[in-house]
Amino acid sequence: MPKKCVLILLDGLGDRALADLGHKTPLQAAKTPTLDRLAARGSTGLYHAGKIGRALPSENAHFALFGCPPEEFPGRGPLEALGAGVDLREGDVAMLAHFASVLATLDNELILRYDRMCGTPEEADALFEAVEPFEREGVRIELHRTSGMFGVLVMRGAVSPFITDSNPMVDGRMISAITPLTAHTNDATAVRTARVLTAFLRRTCARLNKIGANEIRVRQKLPPINGLVTQRAGRLCPVTSLPERFGMRCLSVASGIMYRGMSRFLGMDFHQVRDTRDPGKDLAERIDIAAQALGKYDFVHIHTKAPDHAAHTKSPRAKLKAIESLDRGLAQSVDQLLRDDVLLVVTADHSTPSCGALIHSGEPVPLLFVGDEVRRDAVTEYDEIAVAGGCLGTMRGDELMHMVLNYTDRARLAGIHDSPVARDYWPGDYFPFTMSDPESD
Repeated sequence: MPKKCVLILLDGLGDRALADLGHKTPLQAAKTPTLDRLAARGSTGLYHAGKIGRALPSENAHFALFGCPPEEFPGRGPLEALGAGVDLREGDVAMLAHFASVLATLDNELILRYDRMCGTPEEADALFEAVEPFEREGVRIELHRTSGMFGVLVMRGAVSPFITDSNPMVDGRMISAITPLTAHTNDATAVRTARVLTAFLRRTCARLNKIGANEIRVRQKLPPINGLVTQRAGRLCPVTSLPERFGMRCLSVASGIMYRGMSRFLGMDFHQVRDTRDPGKDLAERIDIAAQALGKYDFVHIHTKAPDHAAHTKSPRAKLKAIESLDRGLAQSVDQLLRDDVLLVVTADHSTPSCGALIHSGEPVPLLFVGDEVRRDAVTEYDEIAVAGGCLGTMRGDELMHMVLNYTDRARLAGIHDSPVARDYWPGDYFPFTMSDPESD
Protein backbone atom coordinates (compact mmCIF):
# COMPACT_ATOMS: atom_id res chain seq x y z
CA MET A 1 0.00 0.00 0.00
CA PRO A 2 1.27 3.52 -0.77
CA LYS A 3 2.20 5.63 2.21
CA LYS A 4 0.30 8.69 3.42
CA CYS A 5 1.83 12.17 3.68
CA VAL A 6 1.40 14.92 6.26
CA LEU A 7 2.80 18.34 5.31
CA ILE A 8 3.29 20.74 8.23
CA LEU A 9 3.55 24.24 6.81
CA LEU A 10 5.07 26.86 9.15
CA ASP A 11 4.07 30.02 7.28
CA GLY A 12 6.81 32.65 6.92
CA LEU A 13 9.33 30.62 8.94
CA GLY A 14 12.46 31.78 7.08
CA ASP A 15 14.14 35.05 8.02
CA ARG A 16 17.34 37.07 7.87
CA ALA A 17 20.39 37.17 10.16
CA LEU A 18 19.76 39.85 12.78
CA ALA A 19 22.32 41.69 14.88
CA ASP A 20 19.98 41.67 17.89
CA LEU A 21 20.08 37.86 17.81
CA GLY A 22 23.85 37.57 17.43
CA HIS A 23 23.61 37.58 13.62
CA LYS A 24 21.34 34.55 13.70
CA THR A 25 17.86 34.14 12.26
CA PRO A 26 14.99 33.80 14.75
CA LEU A 27 14.84 30.08 13.89
CA GLN A 28 18.56 29.68 14.53
CA ALA A 29 18.33 31.53 17.83
CA ALA A 30 15.21 29.72 19.02
CA LYS A 31 15.32 26.58 21.15
CA THR A 32 13.75 23.91 18.95
CA PRO A 33 14.64 20.46 20.31
CA THR A 34 11.73 18.75 18.55
CA LEU A 35 12.45 20.21 15.12
CA ASP A 36 16.11 19.32 15.64
CA ARG A 37 15.17 15.76 16.58
CA LEU A 38 13.12 15.43 13.40
CA ALA A 39 15.97 16.82 11.31
CA ALA A 40 18.32 14.21 12.77
CA ARG A 41 16.15 11.32 11.61
CA GLY A 42 15.52 12.31 8.02
CA SER A 43 16.54 14.26 4.93
CA THR A 44 16.96 18.03 5.04
CA GLY A 45 17.52 20.83 2.57
CA LEU A 46 16.23 24.19 1.40
CA TYR A 47 13.08 24.99 -0.55
CA HIS A 48 11.84 27.87 -2.67
CA ALA A 49 8.45 27.75 -4.37
CA GLY A 50 9.72 29.82 -7.31
CA LYS A 51 13.06 31.41 -8.13
CA ILE A 52 15.49 32.06 -5.29
CA GLY A 53 15.46 35.74 -4.46
CA ARG A 54 11.87 36.22 -5.56
CA ALA A 55 9.47 37.22 -2.79
CA LEU A 56 6.21 35.25 -3.02
CA PRO A 57 2.87 35.66 -1.24
CA SER A 58 1.43 32.63 0.49
CA GLU A 59 -1.13 31.89 -2.23
CA ASN A 60 1.42 31.69 -5.06
CA ALA A 61 3.86 29.74 -2.92
CA HIS A 62 1.24 27.23 -1.83
CA PHE A 63 -0.01 26.81 -5.38
CA ALA A 64 3.53 25.96 -6.51
CA LEU A 65 4.40 23.65 -3.63
CA PHE A 66 1.11 21.82 -4.21
CA GLY A 67 2.55 21.04 -7.64
CA CYS A 68 0.22 23.21 -9.74
CA PRO A 69 1.47 25.10 -12.84
CA PRO A 70 1.34 28.93 -12.70
CA GLU A 71 -0.96 29.15 -15.71
CA GLU A 72 -3.70 27.53 -13.62
CA PHE A 73 -3.40 30.09 -10.81
CA PRO A 74 -6.57 32.24 -10.66
CA GLY A 75 -5.28 35.04 -8.43
CA ARG A 76 -5.70 35.77 -4.73
CA GLY A 77 -9.02 37.57 -5.17
CA PRO A 78 -10.98 34.55 -6.47
CA LEU A 79 -9.45 32.26 -3.83
CA GLU A 80 -10.49 34.64 -1.07
CA ALA A 81 -13.97 34.89 -2.60
CA LEU A 82 -14.36 31.10 -2.70
CA GLY A 83 -13.17 30.89 0.89
CA ALA A 84 -15.73 33.47 1.95
CA GLY A 85 -18.53 31.51 0.28
CA VAL A 86 -19.01 33.93 -2.60
CA ASP A 87 -20.21 32.06 -5.66
CA LEU A 88 -18.29 33.42 -8.62
CA ARG A 89 -19.83 33.22 -12.07
CA GLU A 90 -17.88 32.59 -15.22
CA GLY A 91 -16.02 35.76 -16.16
CA ASP A 92 -16.36 37.47 -12.77
CA VAL A 93 -13.32 39.37 -11.52
CA ALA A 94 -12.61 39.30 -7.78
CA MET A 95 -10.01 41.24 -5.80
CA LEU A 96 -9.04 41.88 -2.20
CA ALA A 97 -10.40 45.07 -0.65
CA HIS A 98 -10.08 46.66 2.75
CA PHE A 99 -10.86 49.95 4.43
CA ALA A 100 -8.04 52.37 5.16
CA SER A 101 -7.44 55.95 6.25
CA VAL A 102 -6.63 58.30 3.37
CA LEU A 103 -5.73 61.97 3.22
CA ALA A 104 -6.58 64.24 0.28
CA THR A 105 -3.90 66.61 -1.04
CA LEU A 106 -4.43 70.05 -2.58
CA ASP A 107 -4.14 68.36 -5.99
CA ASN A 108 -7.03 66.04 -5.04
CA GLU A 109 -4.71 63.04 -4.89
CA LEU A 110 -5.03 60.59 -2.03
CA ILE A 111 -2.27 59.58 0.38
CA LEU A 112 -2.52 56.24 2.17
CA ARG A 113 -2.37 57.52 5.72
CA TYR A 114 -2.88 54.23 7.54
CA ASP A 115 -3.21 51.01 5.54
CA ARG A 116 -4.19 48.51 8.22
CA MET A 117 -6.91 50.17 10.31
CA CYS A 118 -8.46 48.60 13.39
CA GLY A 119 -11.90 49.96 14.13
CA THR A 120 -14.65 48.71 16.39
CA PRO A 121 -17.11 46.07 15.15
CA GLU A 122 -19.77 48.79 15.08
CA GLU A 123 -17.54 50.99 12.90
CA ALA A 124 -16.92 48.09 10.53
CA ASP A 125 -20.68 47.51 10.29
CA ALA A 126 -21.22 51.15 9.37
CA LEU A 127 -18.45 51.12 6.76
CA PHE A 128 -19.75 48.05 4.94
CA GLU A 129 -23.33 49.35 5.08
CA ALA A 130 -22.16 52.55 3.39
CA VAL A 131 -20.76 50.70 0.37
CA GLU A 132 -23.72 49.91 -1.84
CA PRO A 133 -23.62 47.93 -5.11
CA PHE A 134 -22.54 50.05 -8.05
CA GLU A 135 -23.47 49.75 -11.73
CA ARG A 136 -22.03 51.56 -14.72
CA GLU A 137 -21.38 50.69 -18.39
CA GLY A 138 -22.90 47.25 -17.94
CA VAL A 139 -20.59 46.43 -15.04
CA ARG A 140 -21.84 45.66 -11.52
CA ILE A 141 -19.59 45.92 -8.44
CA GLU A 142 -20.37 44.37 -5.06
CA LEU A 143 -18.34 44.34 -1.83
CA HIS A 144 -18.56 41.14 0.22
CA ARG A 145 -17.40 41.23 3.83
CA THR A 146 -14.91 38.62 5.00
CA SER A 147 -13.63 39.72 8.43
CA GLY A 148 -12.99 42.94 10.30
CA MET A 149 -12.19 45.71 7.82
CA PHE A 150 -11.50 43.23 5.02
CA GLY A 151 -13.61 42.06 2.13
CA VAL A 152 -13.71 40.85 -1.45
CA LEU A 153 -14.78 43.08 -4.32
CA VAL A 154 -16.54 41.28 -7.18
CA MET A 155 -17.02 42.84 -10.63
CA ARG A 156 -19.54 41.32 -13.04
CA GLY A 157 -20.14 41.98 -16.72
CA ALA A 158 -17.57 42.46 -19.47
CA VAL A 159 -14.61 42.88 -17.12
CA SER A 160 -10.92 42.03 -17.06
CA PRO A 161 -8.53 41.04 -14.24
CA PHE A 162 -5.59 42.72 -15.99
CA ILE A 163 -5.59 45.95 -14.00
CA THR A 164 -3.27 47.49 -11.42
CA ASP A 165 -3.83 47.58 -7.66
CA SER A 166 -4.97 50.77 -5.96
CA ASN A 167 -3.25 49.87 -2.70
CA PRO A 168 0.47 50.81 -2.50
CA MET A 169 0.69 48.84 0.80
CA VAL A 170 2.98 51.45 2.39
CA ASP A 171 1.76 54.23 4.66
CA GLY A 172 2.56 57.69 3.36
CA ARG A 173 2.48 56.78 -0.32
CA MET A 174 -0.05 57.96 -2.87
CA ILE A 175 -3.01 55.71 -3.64
CA SER A 176 -2.28 54.15 -7.00
CA ALA A 177 -4.27 55.05 -10.09
CA ILE A 178 -6.05 52.01 -11.54
CA THR A 179 -4.91 51.36 -15.09
CA PRO A 180 -4.75 48.36 -17.44
CA LEU A 181 -1.55 46.36 -17.27
CA THR A 182 0.93 47.34 -19.99
CA ALA A 183 0.19 44.28 -22.13
CA HIS A 184 -3.53 45.20 -22.05
CA THR A 185 -3.32 48.95 -22.68
CA ASN A 186 -5.34 48.60 -25.89
CA ASP A 187 -7.78 46.08 -24.45
CA ALA A 188 -11.16 47.83 -24.32
CA THR A 189 -12.40 45.48 -21.58
CA ALA A 190 -9.43 46.21 -19.32
CA VAL A 191 -9.76 49.95 -19.99
CA ARG A 192 -13.46 49.84 -19.07
CA THR A 193 -12.77 47.75 -15.95
CA ALA A 194 -10.21 50.28 -14.70
CA ARG A 195 -12.51 53.20 -15.47
CA VAL A 196 -15.57 51.75 -13.71
CA LEU A 197 -13.58 50.60 -10.67
CA THR A 198 -12.04 54.07 -10.38
CA ALA A 199 -15.51 55.66 -10.39
CA PHE A 200 -16.70 53.20 -7.74
CA LEU A 201 -13.74 53.91 -5.43
CA ARG A 202 -14.19 57.67 -5.83
CA ARG A 203 -17.87 57.40 -4.90
CA THR A 204 -17.04 55.12 -1.98
CA CYS A 205 -14.43 57.51 -0.58
CA ALA A 206 -16.86 60.44 -0.80
CA ARG A 207 -19.56 58.48 1.03
CA LEU A 208 -17.25 57.20 3.76
CA ASN A 209 -16.17 60.72 4.65
CA LYS A 210 -19.80 61.59 5.46
CA ILE A 211 -20.88 58.63 7.60
CA GLY A 212 -21.58 59.20 11.28
CA ALA A 213 -18.92 56.74 12.45
CA ASN A 214 -16.19 58.82 10.82
CA GLU A 215 -17.60 62.10 12.11
CA ILE A 216 -17.34 60.64 15.60
CA ARG A 217 -13.76 59.51 14.98
CA VAL A 218 -12.77 62.99 13.82
CA ARG A 219 -14.30 64.55 16.95
CA GLN A 220 -12.31 62.04 19.02
CA LYS A 221 -9.11 63.10 17.22
CA LEU A 222 -8.88 59.67 15.53
CA PRO A 223 -8.07 59.26 11.82
CA PRO A 224 -11.21 58.61 9.79
CA ILE A 225 -11.54 55.27 8.03
CA ASN A 226 -12.48 56.89 4.77
CA GLY A 227 -10.98 54.91 1.91
CA LEU A 228 -11.27 51.52 0.23
CA VAL A 229 -8.17 50.06 -1.41
CA THR A 230 -7.95 47.07 -3.75
CA GLN A 231 -5.33 44.60 -4.92
CA ARG A 232 -4.65 41.22 -6.57
CA ALA A 233 -7.51 40.97 -9.03
CA GLY A 234 -8.09 37.60 -10.66
CA ARG A 235 -10.59 35.33 -12.35
CA LEU A 236 -11.37 31.63 -12.03
CA CYS A 237 -9.82 29.42 -14.69
CA PRO A 238 -9.72 25.70 -15.52
CA VAL A 239 -7.59 23.68 -13.10
CA THR A 240 -6.67 20.04 -12.56
CA SER A 241 -7.67 19.05 -9.03
CA LEU A 242 -5.06 17.61 -6.68
CA PRO A 243 -6.83 14.21 -6.56
CA GLU A 244 -6.75 14.10 -10.36
CA ARG A 245 -3.17 15.34 -10.57
CA PHE A 246 -1.64 13.12 -7.89
CA GLY A 247 -4.15 10.33 -7.24
CA MET A 248 -4.49 11.24 -3.56
CA ARG A 249 -7.43 12.22 -1.39
CA CYS A 250 -6.41 15.55 0.13
CA LEU A 251 -7.32 17.54 3.24
CA SER A 252 -6.22 20.98 4.44
CA VAL A 253 -6.33 21.87 8.15
CA ALA A 254 -6.07 25.65 8.43
CA SER A 255 -7.70 28.80 9.79
CA GLY A 256 -7.55 31.32 6.94
CA ILE A 257 -10.34 31.74 4.41
CA MET A 258 -7.78 31.87 1.58
CA TYR A 259 -6.83 28.26 2.39
CA ARG A 260 -10.49 27.30 2.43
CA GLY A 261 -10.84 28.92 -0.99
CA MET A 262 -7.72 27.23 -2.36
CA SER A 263 -8.97 23.90 -1.06
CA ARG A 264 -12.28 24.44 -2.80
CA PHE A 265 -10.51 25.41 -6.02
CA LEU A 266 -8.09 22.45 -5.96
CA GLY A 267 -10.53 19.75 -4.89
CA MET A 268 -9.21 19.34 -1.34
CA ASP A 269 -11.47 18.85 1.66
CA PHE A 270 -11.09 21.53 4.31
CA HIS A 271 -11.13 21.38 8.11
CA GLN A 272 -11.65 24.83 9.61
CA VAL A 273 -9.72 25.60 12.80
CA ARG A 274 -9.23 28.81 14.75
CA ASP A 275 -6.12 30.60 15.93
CA THR A 276 -5.64 31.39 19.62
CA ARG A 277 -2.86 33.17 21.48
CA ASP A 278 -1.10 29.82 21.97
CA PRO A 279 0.26 28.76 18.54
CA GLY A 280 1.89 25.64 19.99
CA LYS A 281 -1.41 24.38 21.38
CA ASP A 282 -3.09 25.21 18.07
CA LEU A 283 -0.48 23.21 16.14
CA ALA A 284 -0.77 20.22 18.48
CA GLU A 285 -4.53 20.16 17.96
CA ARG A 286 -4.11 20.37 14.18
CA ILE A 287 -1.68 17.45 14.21
CA ASP A 288 -4.22 15.44 16.23
CA ILE A 289 -6.84 16.20 13.57
CA ALA A 290 -4.45 15.15 10.81
CA ALA A 291 -3.53 11.91 12.54
CA GLN A 292 -7.18 10.93 12.85
CA ALA A 293 -7.85 11.93 9.23
CA LEU A 294 -5.18 9.60 7.81
CA GLY A 295 -7.70 6.79 7.78
CA LYS A 296 -9.58 8.63 5.04
CA TYR A 297 -6.98 10.89 3.38
CA ASP A 298 -3.67 10.26 1.63
CA PHE A 299 -2.31 13.82 1.90
CA VAL A 300 -2.96 16.22 4.78
CA HIS A 301 -1.79 19.84 4.78
CA ILE A 302 -1.46 21.47 8.23
CA HIS A 303 -1.03 25.24 8.26
CA THR A 304 -0.06 27.73 10.97
CA LYS A 305 0.31 31.46 10.38
CA ALA A 306 2.13 32.10 13.67
CA PRO A 307 5.72 32.75 12.39
CA ASP A 308 4.48 34.98 9.57
CA HIS A 309 2.17 36.96 11.84
CA ALA A 310 4.95 37.52 14.39
CA ALA A 311 7.43 38.57 11.69
CA HIS A 312 5.02 41.20 10.35
CA THR A 313 5.25 42.97 13.70
CA LYS A 314 8.96 43.50 12.86
CA SER A 315 9.92 42.03 16.23
CA PRO A 316 12.56 39.27 15.89
CA ARG A 317 12.01 38.17 19.47
CA ALA A 318 8.27 37.88 18.96
CA LYS A 319 8.98 35.56 16.04
CA LEU A 320 11.49 33.59 18.11
CA LYS A 321 8.86 33.08 20.82
CA ALA A 322 6.30 31.96 18.25
CA ILE A 323 8.75 29.40 16.85
CA GLU A 324 9.55 28.05 20.31
CA SER A 325 5.82 27.74 21.04
CA LEU A 326 5.33 25.76 17.81
CA ASP A 327 8.20 23.46 18.75
CA ARG A 328 6.54 22.73 22.09
CA GLY A 329 3.33 21.94 20.22
CA LEU A 330 5.23 19.53 17.99
CA ALA A 331 6.69 17.85 21.09
CA GLN A 332 3.17 17.16 22.36
CA SER A 333 1.78 15.57 19.24
CA VAL A 334 4.17 14.84 16.38
CA ASP A 335 5.25 11.35 17.50
CA GLN A 336 1.89 9.92 16.38
CA LEU A 337 2.93 10.81 12.81
CA LEU A 338 6.27 8.98 13.03
CA ARG A 339 4.87 5.77 11.59
CA ASP A 340 6.11 3.39 8.90
CA ASP A 341 3.16 4.27 6.69
CA VAL A 342 3.47 8.07 6.97
CA LEU A 343 5.81 10.51 5.28
CA LEU A 344 6.20 13.69 7.34
CA VAL A 345 7.28 16.91 5.62
CA VAL A 346 8.01 20.12 7.51
CA THR A 347 8.71 23.35 5.63
CA ALA A 348 7.47 26.89 4.98
CA ASP A 349 5.93 28.69 2.05
CA HIS A 350 8.27 31.70 2.07
CA SER A 351 10.56 33.81 4.23
CA THR A 352 9.08 36.73 6.17
CA PRO A 353 11.75 39.11 7.46
CA SER A 354 11.22 40.43 10.98
CA CYS A 355 13.29 43.49 10.08
CA GLY A 356 13.42 45.99 7.22
CA ALA A 357 10.76 47.21 4.82
CA LEU A 358 9.91 44.06 2.83
CA ILE A 359 6.65 42.22 3.45
CA HIS A 360 8.10 38.86 2.34
CA SER A 361 11.62 38.15 1.11
CA GLY A 362 13.21 35.79 -1.38
CA GLU A 363 15.49 33.58 0.73
CA PRO A 364 14.77 29.82 0.61
CA VAL A 365 13.23 28.14 3.64
CA PRO A 366 14.23 25.01 5.57
CA LEU A 367 12.80 21.65 4.53
CA LEU A 368 12.81 18.17 6.04
CA PHE A 369 11.42 14.76 5.10
CA VAL A 370 10.99 12.06 7.76
CA GLY A 371 9.74 8.56 7.13
CA ASP A 372 10.52 4.91 6.72
CA GLU A 373 13.24 4.45 4.06
CA VAL A 374 13.87 8.21 3.80
CA ARG A 375 17.60 8.87 3.57
CA ARG A 376 19.19 10.19 6.75
CA ASP A 377 21.84 12.85 6.36
CA ALA A 378 24.27 14.24 8.95
CA VAL A 379 22.19 17.35 9.78
CA THR A 380 21.02 17.51 13.40
CA GLU A 381 19.54 21.02 13.56
CA TYR A 382 16.57 22.53 11.77
CA ASP A 383 17.35 26.05 10.63
CA GLU A 384 18.10 27.92 7.42
CA ILE A 385 21.87 27.41 7.70
CA ALA A 386 22.17 23.87 9.06
CA VAL A 387 19.80 22.29 6.52
CA ALA A 388 21.75 23.82 3.62
CA GLY A 389 24.18 20.94 4.12
CA GLY A 390 21.46 18.29 3.88
CA CYS A 391 21.08 15.68 1.17
CA LEU A 392 17.95 17.24 -0.37
CA GLY A 393 19.94 20.21 -1.62
CA THR A 394 17.77 23.10 -2.78
CA MET A 395 14.37 22.10 -4.12
CA ARG A 396 12.13 24.40 -6.12
CA GLY A 397 8.51 24.66 -7.21
CA ASP A 398 6.70 21.38 -7.87
CA GLU A 399 9.78 19.32 -6.99
CA LEU A 400 8.43 19.07 -3.44
CA MET A 401 5.27 17.25 -4.54
CA HIS A 402 7.26 15.01 -6.87
CA MET A 403 9.40 13.99 -3.90
CA VAL A 404 6.22 13.33 -1.94
CA LEU A 405 5.06 11.03 -4.74
CA ASN A 406 8.46 9.37 -4.69
CA TYR A 407 8.54 8.65 -0.96
CA THR A 408 4.89 7.54 -0.83
CA ASP A 409 5.63 5.03 -3.62
CA ARG A 410 3.44 6.80 -6.18
CA ALA A 411 6.12 8.13 -8.54
CA ARG A 412 5.50 7.29 -12.19
CA LEU A 413 8.38 5.83 -14.17
CA ALA A 414 9.00 8.11 -17.14
CA GLY A 415 7.76 6.62 -20.41
CA ILE A 416 5.00 4.48 -18.91
CA HIS A 417 1.60 4.95 -20.55
CA ASP A 418 -0.76 2.89 -18.43
CA SER A 419 -3.59 5.43 -18.63
CA PRO A 420 -4.99 7.57 -21.45
CA VAL A 421 -4.54 10.78 -19.43
CA ALA A 422 -0.96 11.70 -18.60
CA ARG A 423 -0.55 12.01 -14.82
CA ASP A 424 2.42 12.26 -12.49
CA TYR A 425 1.32 9.41 -10.22
CA TRP A 426 1.38 5.64 -10.68
CA PRO A 427 -0.51 3.41 -11.16
CA GLY A 428 -2.95 5.41 -13.27
CA ASP A 429 -6.59 4.89 -14.07
CA TYR A 430 -7.18 2.77 -17.15
CA PHE A 431 -9.77 0.63 -18.92
CA PRO A 432 -9.49 -3.16 -18.36
CA PHE A 433 -8.51 -5.35 -21.28
CA THR A 434 -11.23 -7.80 -22.28
CA MET A 435 -11.41 -10.81 -24.61
CA SER A 436 -14.90 -9.93 -25.75
CA ASP A 437 -15.36 -7.70 -28.79
CA PRO A 438 -18.44 -5.49 -28.38
CA GLU A 439 -18.47 -4.81 -32.17
CA SER A 440 -18.93 -8.52 -32.91
CA ASP A 441 -21.90 -8.94 -30.56
